[in-house]
Amino acid sequence: MKYSPTKPPLTGETLESLTSCLKAQGEPAFRAKQMFDWVYKKRARSWDEMTNLPKPLRAWLADQFELMPMTLVHGKQSLDVTDKLLLELGDQSLIETVIIRAPQEGVGLEHSRKTICISTQVGCAMGCKFCASGLMGLKRDLSGGEIVAQLLHVCYREDAHDPRAHSGLASFDNIVVMGMGEPLANYEAITTALKIINADWGFGFGARRITLSTSGLVPNILKLADEPIGVRLAISLHGATDEVRSEIMPINKAYPLAKLIPAVRAFSEKHGRMVTLEFILIEGINDALDQAERLRDIAKDLHAHVNLIPYNTVEGLPWKRPSVTRQERFADILRRSRVSVTLRREKGHDIDAACGQLRLKTEKERELIDA
Repeated sequence: MKYSPTKPPLTGETLESLTSCLKAQGEPAFRAKQMFDWVYKKRARSWDEMTNLPKPLRAWLADQFELMPMTLVHGKQSLDVTDKLLLELGDQSLIETVIIRAPQEGVGLEHSRKTICISTQVGCAMGCKFCASGLMGLKRDLSGGEIVAQLLHVCYREDAHDPRAHSGLASFDNIVVMGMGEPLANYEAITTALKIINADWGFGFGARRITLSTSGLVPNILKLADEPIGVRLAISLHGATDEVRSEIMPINKAYPLAKLIPAVRAFSEKHGRMVTLEFILIEGINDALDQAERLRDIAKDLHAHVNLIPYNTVEGLPWKRPSVTRQERFADILRRSRVSVTLRREKGHDIDAACGQLRLKTEKERELIDA
């Protein structure tokens, strides 16, 4: 399920590919770096802003490439200053990008730590029973350029009040590839995007501050372990036994824990970094204390950090979050065994910040208008 735009986005080009393209036009190699400097450091939004490029070259570029492959439909800010951007792609598909702020004590909002959650697909084919992203199935993969362009939209929104922008730095602190879609099911695009984000001619953003989350595509976890860019890995576990995990995550039937855990261990050993186990707590499904005990054992075996996430209600799905008391009892079982654990508190509920919710709501509204 690919989308072929009339013009490819410039944000999907690497230094090598753009240099080769320019050389074929008789342009010197240094022009490629100039162009990327305008896009990623100076945040140019039009070809005419690239004033050190000759006008004929700018005209040719405008004819060959799309500078920005998406537009902002709207941005919603929650009471806890979490922002969700709804972005429309060239084929009118919708994706979401979320800005999660962590204000620092004693400083203004402009100095808050910002984690950006980016999407890799329009919808999702994994079929996880609790997730809004997959309710309408998978429409298509994003291109590498569409993945990268989400971060530019964040910068456009944040640069005005982020002092880092004046130095050409990214206006955020961390990236999590945890938005719509299964990143490792769109392997070539996400690895291309990660290289562009990490490269000094791109965003120049450190790999240690990028976390990629997967529902458990074992072959591609092992493939990712061999990639030269050392991103962090998070596993959407959500069940500490095959019985529970298979009930809510169909992927577990193909890659049960006996296959998944060794692959995660191999990745961790190859990169020498702690992995994270993501565990959404759903009342009556996976919040039993025996699940906490099994999760504890898996985390200790992998030397992993556990991120406990109380379920974020999705309209149309029956699941609920456990009580705060139940959440704490679950977390305490891990804490008592000295497992590194974070019990997350809800962010962005008032703006439908869970993956896919805003997109799903907007798609339904469009259907009503077109009916």
